[in-house]
Amino acid sequence: MKNRSFFVLFAAIFLLLFGGCDTSNIADINHTMPARNWSYADKVKVVVDITDSNKAYNIYFKLRHTSDYRYSNIFVLLNLKTAQKKRNRRYEFKLAQADGAWNGSGSGNVYSYTFPLLTNFKFPAPGKYELELEQNMRDNPLTEISDVGIKVAVVN
Repeated sequence: MKNRSFFVLFAAIFLLLFGGCDTSNIADINHTMPARNWSYADKVKVVVDITDSNKAYNIYFKLRHTSDYRYSNIFVLLNLKTAQKKRNRRYEFKLAQADGAWNGSGSGNVYSYTFPLLTNFKFPAPGKYELELEQNMRDNPLTEISDVGIKVAVVN
């Protein structure tokens, strides 16, 4: 009985310590924008080393803005670079409803979002890939953007 109690206690501690870890993320970065201004020059970059091109990945755009952000949407460009070539794609994300209510989760006057850019994406070959996000709105700088990030996760 004593050994059984010890085993149950050990198993519970092991699950608490390692059960909450998210091992599917291979990159998760955030870049704080200076003075809450996202200019064209402030590109958010991450380099990922893909060892298995048979695995599928999800790539996300992470955004935080204040309630003073002027628009109900945002346009961004995703640039995917290898040593041989570069490809880019433009995305539009809806941030607010028609009545002005923000779609993101809020804390005080800051709203957070995680948008999918590429889902179940397979990199063409093993190697290093640079993912780069840039704002693609008319305003430069785009004001009231506090943080921008990129997350890359293995699909389980």
